[in-house]
Amino acid sequence: MDEYNAYVGLDIHKNTISVAIAEAGRNGECRSYGTIGHTSEQLRKLADKLRHRHGAVHFVYEAGPTGYVPCRTLVEAGHDCAVAGPAQIPKKPGDRVKTDRRDALQLARLDRAGELAAIWVPDEHHEAIRDLVRAREQAVHDLRRARQRVGSFLLRHGRFYNGTNWTKTHRRWLARLQFDQPAHKVVLDTLLQAVDQARERRDLLSREIANAVPAWTMVPVVEALKALRGVSLVAAAGIVAEIGDIARFTHPGQLMAYLGLVSSEHSSGEKRRPGALTKTGSPLARKLLTEAAWSYRHAPRVSEQQLAQQDDLPQGVRDHAWKAQTRLHARYRALLRAGKKPQVAIAAIARELVGFIWAIALQARPA
Repeated sequence: MDEYNAYVGLDIHKNTISVAIAEAGRNGECRSYGTIGHTSEQLRKLADKLRHRHGAVHFVYEAGPTGYVPCRTLVEAGHDCAVAGPAQIPKKPGDRVKTDRRDALQLARLDRAGELAAIWVPDEHHEAIRDLVRAREQAVHDLRRARQRVGSFLLRHGRFYNGTNWTKTHRRWLARLQFDQPAHKVVLDTLLQAVDQARERRDLLSREIANAVPAWTMVPVVEALKALRGVSLVAAAGIVAEIGDIARFTHPGQLMAYLGLVSSEHSSGEKRRPGALTKTGSPLARKLLTEAAWSYRHAPRVSEQQLAQQDDLPQGVRDHAWKAQTRLHARYRALLRAGKKPQVAIAAIARELVGFIWAIALQARPA
């Protein structure tokens, strides 16, 4: 028996929302309701009208640039709403016609059939932390690009530095450079100014993340993940912000698949053809995990900084962190001896690191 009397599909855009209704039951009518303006007031008015007409109603829309505001609006008004992941929505290969009306009808039908996979919707504070982490990642990308522009400019004009780039010594060397053409000096100064601005923006966002984490409900998980080698405060906050509530994963393999760290496969009959990593889910979380995995190339040890971070942590968390070091280092060496490339070995280490993160997060997460 259906839990809801009607299923409402919403195709949401900047200014409009296309609405379709699928009545419960296998033979229930599925029809287009029309279009409303994209405002919280009109959305609440629509939801109240449909509940008065049908009783229990379930809303669904596809995740996109409009974010989670429509979902929060409906939930705060006492309605049930789900946000469907775009990659998990079934699509017919032969269906070449796409309109807002058809998209809303498809969402309503699939929701009634139970074919939609709802994504986890963060609260506003969690989303704010995630936006901070993503903004910092963009600043890191901008800094890298700005530095590459400086290197390319110097390479074109035959200026080479024998040493490590972007140290204090290298920065002083850049400031002393002179060119025959005054325009070239102006270009270099503006490129260096862009580097300084990107670095300041990155550092500012790093400080904002550190200031915001203590007031976050997931701060126990962030502090516990810092016990792992290669996981800093920013990395721990980024991983937790991208994953969300880890309790919804009942097995670490589900989390590994969610983060796209498992192998793809194309098998048929007696042929089994494993492929590259699926790379689904959050690219940022996958990047942070891969960067942390490189630290397990080195022999297991606990630095003074890690000891200080682990003082207030439960013994179980510290045991998991040490076990991760010993197991993952041995695994990395074994993969290299088997002839695997370092990049392939690190991908495997990142996948196993997810298992330790899952165990630690479950132990440290707030009730």
